[in-house]
Amino acid sequence: MAEKQQIEMEFTMKSSVKILYQCLSTSGGLSEWFADDVTIKNDQAKFEWDGNVEEAKVLAKKRDEFIRYQMLDDEGTDYFFEFRIKTDPLTGDVGLFIIDFAEEDEVEEQRMLWESQINELRHILGG
Repeated sequence: MAEKQQIEMEFTMKSSVKILYQCLSTSGGLSEWFADDVTIKNDQAKFEWDGNVEEAKVLAKKRDEFIRYQMLDDEGTDYFFEFRIKTDPLTGDVGLFIIDFAEEDEVEEQRMLWESQINELRHILGG
C-alpha cells in the first residue's frame, strides 16, 4: 500500500457548535450529508454509499469539540479522518477543521470531495 499524506482543511460554518457536532457524530446527522445511510453503535460506525458499506470505529471524541474515525481498512495504521470544531474567541465564528489522509495522486480529488460534502452540510444547516 502506498504511503498516504495528511490533508488538512478548514471551513467556516454558520451553525452553533452543538448542532454542528450532532451532524458530525450521530447516525442521523451524518446520514443527512456524509453518506446515504449511517449507523453508529458502541463506537462502531457503518457508512453506506451507493450500496457499498464501509465500516469504521470511533477512535476518540470529545463532545462539541472533535470526533475521529478510522476505517477498518486502515486499522493498524496511523490513518483516520477527524472533524474538529473551533470557535474564534474574538468573532465567535465557528470553524470546522477536517484532517484526512490520501495517496499522493488522490489528494486533489479528496479535497474536492470534502468541499462538495461540506457544501452539502452547509446546505443542511441553512448556511
